[in-house]
Amino acid sequence: MVETRWIIAQDVEQQKVKELSKAIGVDDKLATLLVQRGITTYNEAKDFFRPSLNQLHDPFLMKDMDKAVDRLVKAMKDGEKILIYGDYDVDGTTAVALIYTYLKNLINKKKIEFYIPDRYEEGYGISYKGIDYAADNGFGLVIVLDCGIKAVEKINYANERGVDFIICDHHRPGDEIPQAVAVLDSKRNDCGYPYKELSGCGVGFKLITGLSMRLGRPIEEVYELLDYVAVSIAADIVPITGENRILAFFGLKLLNKKPRPGIEAVLGHANIHRKEEYSSSEMEKQNVLERELTISDLVFLIGPRINAAGRLEKASDSVRLLIATNQNHAEKLAASINDLNVKRREFDNAITEEALSMIDADEKMRNAKSTVIFNENWHKGVIGIVASRLTDSYYRPTIVLTRSGNLITGSARSIKNFDIYDAIDNCSDLLEHFGGHKYAAGLSLKPENLEKFSERFEQYVSEHLDEDELIPELNVDIKMDFSNITPKFVRILKQFAPFGPGNLSPVFLTENVIDSGYSRAVGNKKHLKLTVTQRDNTENVFAGIAFQKGDLFERIHSKEPFSMCYYIEENFWQGKTTLQLNVKDIKFKNN
Repeated sequence: MVETRWIIAQDVEQQKVKELSKAIGVDDKLATLLVQRGITTYNEAKDFFRPSLNQLHDPFLMKDMDKAVDRLVKAMKDGEKILIYGDYDVDGTTAVALIYTYLKNLINKKKIEFYIPDRYEEGYGISYKGIDYAADNGFGLVIVLDCGIKAVEKINYANERGVDFIICDHHRPGDEIPQAVAVLDSKRNDCGYPYKELSGCGVGFKLITGLSMRLGRPIEEVYELLDYVAVSIAADIVPITGENRILAFFGLKLLNKKPRPGIEAVLGHANIHRKEEYSSSEMEKQNVLERELTISDLVFLIGPRINAAGRLEKASDSVRLLIATNQNHAEKLAASINDLNVKRREFDNAITEEALSMIDADEKMRNAKSTVIFNENWHKGVIGIVASRLTDSYYRPTIVLTRSGNLITGSARSIKNFDIYDAIDNCSDLLEHFGGHKYAAGLSLKPENLEKFSERFEQYVSEHLDEDELIPELNVDIKMDFSNITPKFVRILKQFAPFGPGNLSPVFLTENVIDSGYSRAVGNKKHLKLTVTQRDNTENVFAGIAFQKGDLFERIHSKEPFSMCYYIEENFWQGKTTLQLNVKDIKFKNN
């Protein structure tokens, strides 16, 4: 295992720290964290700690929004049938659920329908089968969500068949924009929309916001759907900055206040239930979730379950779950999808082990700067997860490939500061299709091009990554003593949430840490349950958890001093919430 490099954040201007500390009444440590995030004034801090929906941008700043809204209004007035078409992942299915839920209250339900392409029969994005379905069943307008930005030929075919398309995407465009009625994507070079990192569901949210404004309807009808957007933001790992942070903040509020039936059913299978509480002011009985949901819960508990249907069977079941209004119906769908998620875990664990064994047995693969690995029998629905796991294990750009019909198809995952989309683009002449983001992408190619592709991809990675960039980094925000962790500090730190890319939970570094005498190895001695203090100040004792660090128990138990990097978090266990240090890495002076 390669040792992780700790990268301490550069010092910020102390004058700014002092001024901000005084202006908002926080200590220097918290003020430093804010300045690191570009927050230096009272008003910027106010906007950060008190997000407002009024801060959202006008949807009509997005290229083609006026065309999209005009065409949608015309379809509604003329009684046209509208098909809502989305990708089979969480971002796509939540986007479809959002648009469907909004439109069903405005038009005859018989005039709208949703369509999710089959991962195995149709593949990613707009499919010819989907276009034919729309044309053959009298749909005059198709709203496409979380895909379509590169579907130039397929949109030409749709135009020939007389079906209009509105594309709502957030992936990087190719050289040519499809000739749809409207193409909403803030990453278009000709789009001046101020925020470029919306999720696919976020773009759909902008569309219904524009529609609401045009129709003069209460904007609250749109805001009531922000729970969908929050789930998409979390699951698609888009930056939680700017508009995304606002959307996630208010979406989480909805999820915590009253999850819709499908989400609540999923939470039940993740062992998060409701309990009866009484309002302190009115002593009224109310049902609330056992604990407050976070972005991490959406990523690790909700997202994989919603994704499971599309990975193994039909993603349309995920949409049905998300739009369900009857709790019993939602429970049945959630139970079925949870069973699929169990199978998904079995598949991805088995394939990950097999892939790791293949790499370990091949000297060339072990010593490469990238991983391109293929097995025609691997399940297409889980190779993205496997790519992520291999990236975690070997820390290098990784592509996992399997057979899909006559083609080889795959998922790519990257490491910090390496644009895997550009690396794949460099090999585009060997590919049939590709698309995605800086850190994640999908691709397909003919079997005869696999060897050439692997060689060229490895060459590109080797030329663009230095050796030290292949060593995992842990970015540390600030050094501090345990004495700095006060109730007020923790209370304000919680208000930095929601955490995610672009606004990560701060990582703290504390030195001269020792075992207080109660640390132990747990989980078959793989992990550490810590109780620690500092050698020069033993008054402050904190509980911590260090996953995959069980091999360090003897040294820690001997009270050998060490330094540790950690998050500060709340741990919910058996109905109680306690403060916990989530330890990311440990180093002894004599490593």
